[in-house]
Amino acid sequence: MSASEHLQTLLANLPTRPGCYLMKNAAGEIIYVGKAINLRQRVRSYFHESGQTPKTRRMVREIADIEWIVVETELEALLLEMNLIKKHRPKYNVRLKDDKRYPYIKVHWADPFPKVTVTRQLVNDGSRYFGPYASAWAVHQTLDVLRRIFPYLTCDRPITGQDARPCLYYDIKLCAGPCIGAIDQAGYRQMIADLMNFLNGRGEEIIERLQKEMEQAAEALRFEKAARLRDQIQALQAVIEKQKITFGQDMADSDILAMARSDGEACVQVFFIRGGKLIGREYFVLENTAESEDAEILAQFLKQFYAEVPNIPEQLMLPQEIEEAQIISQWLRTRRGGEKVEIVVPRQGQAHELLKMALENAQETLNILKARWQADTHRQEEALTELQQALSLPHPPNRIECYDISNTQGMAIVGAMVVFEQGVPNKSLYRRFNIESVRGMPDDFASMEEMLRRRFRRWQVSQETAAQPGEKVDRAFAILPDLIVIDGGKGQLARAVKVLQEFSLYGQIPLIALAKQQEEIFFPERTESLLLPRTSPALYLLQRVRDEAHRFGLTAHRQRRKKLGMASQLEAIPGIGPTRRKALLRHFGSIEAIRQASIEELASVPGMTRAAAEQLKAHLE
Repeated sequence: MSASEHLQTLLANLPTRPGCYLMKNAAGEIIYVGKAINLRQRVRSYFHESGQTPKTRRMVREIADIEWIVVETELEALLLEMNLIKKHRPKYNVRLKDDKRYPYIKVHWADPFPKVTVTRQLVNDGSRYFGPYASAWAVHQTLDVLRRIFPYLTCDRPITGQDARPCLYYDIKLCAGPCIGAIDQAGYRQMIADLMNFLNGRGEEIIERLQKEMEQAAEALRFEKAARLRDQIQALQAVIEKQKITFGQDMADSDILAMARSDGEACVQVFFIRGGKLIGREYFVLENTAESEDAEILAQFLKQFYAEVPNIPEQLMLPQEIEEAQIISQWLRTRRGGEKVEIVVPRQGQAHELLKMALENAQETLNILKARWQADTHRQEEALTELQQALSLPHPPNRIECYDISNTQGMAIVGAMVVFEQGVPNKSLYRRFNIESVRGMPDDFASMEEMLRRRFRRWQVSQETAAQPGEKVDRAFAILPDLIVIDGGKGQLARAVKVLQEFSLYGQIPLIALAKQQEEIFFPERTESLLLPRTSPALYLLQRVRDEAHRFGLTAHRQRRKKLGMASQLEAIPGIGPTRRKALLRHFGSIEAIRQASIEELASVPGMTRAAAEQLKAHLE
């Protein structure tokens, strides 16, 4: 493949050391991130015609620039590659499909009476984490079972054991009642420890101990306690019976991974084996896999999935060998506190049979997901086609932009712009506008005008920027919509028409307003409105777009109002002007944090002096 003079110069000067390389297109966007033991050898290989996949050839045609970062070892290169892919999400890298973090069960073990919650953030605060789960629904389904066996706390009341009466959850046996002393701290913590052991597949050990406690309670004529323990044992046994025994108790804890592929989609199924049992399974979908080898997809999954999970097992079982097995195993060992992690490919025996079962599950899951995606795509296409017909558009509105204004009596006015592509929201293209031209009394018409004017001014700038090689443009503004939806009535619509006329876009971009009361659709230069049937897919799509703009704008408005509220409290303090207010809020984040800071901490903020810090402290106290 031919390369430009600029690229030829870069290729000639590549180092022969380990590191990461970042491929960029003409707009300066990072389109691929990779790692190499020898950067020169690896990067140059992309520009050899023979043996390249169509995907690689397409990528190489887009490459306009290459950056690289040199490190000392291959392990450092692996860690850097994972961080760069997570940060930039390049379009040619294989990636886990969901942007969001996966949910986990969090046991707040550092608390005297630990609670059990759901979280997407792993924090090093002494808590124990279990998961990940493919969906929040799966987590809550698990917790519904756990809470009936281990009735943990869910309220925020201080636990003294001296409360006069418990809450309703105690009466319906969903809380052990430590607040009234029905269980002491040691007993409650033992119950939570049992919950964690159960999640780790150690159910038999718990049953054995509970049976001994039940027998002791019966011998001591404490029949109520014995009955409670009996019910807990039966509930545990009922759940354990559903877990398929896979190996003997001496078998290493393992994750078994299998992958299914079809029509450019890839689904990885993970079976979690703990204590000789299959305690759970989850599936994960990857994107950009259409022309990638199975081994590459598996390797990328391992690096992205196990970078997040809190617990690494002793063994990973894969359906095939991967090139990076040794370095990934070395990295996983560091994540496991220095304990060995094996990556194996079972060829026979029970492990091989379970791998086949995981593969069947992966294929079945992918088939179900594809059917769901196809149904969703059909509904979106139907809505877009109906919207095209109802609004007499030249083609289906594949990019819809909606605008809304949020304010409280003219304060903290925020304009919201949301973007739907192919009938689904693209949140990376959402933008908010802090309205500056309207002060005092609210004026939604003027606010809408300012927001739209700024949006299309940014479009003009992007056209000029795109003409300059190497300059990056903002996709939120660089592309014109196929339809603009204004949240409001004729007044807001008139201001939108005015702005489009200023930019010579009126008549080029279809424009409507959607009034919420009757869900009326207003058009420029038309007196009559349009009412779509209440069951119309097109109306449902417009409502989703409008409601999303309202939600996004309201969230941004609340955030801005909160910041302005904090700033206004500081305005009354002598010696704290706008620059210092901004610096203090940026540094501490809230009035409460400023109030709790010491004089030395306040004085250390850029622009502050000790005298100003002392005056601020005295005023706040």
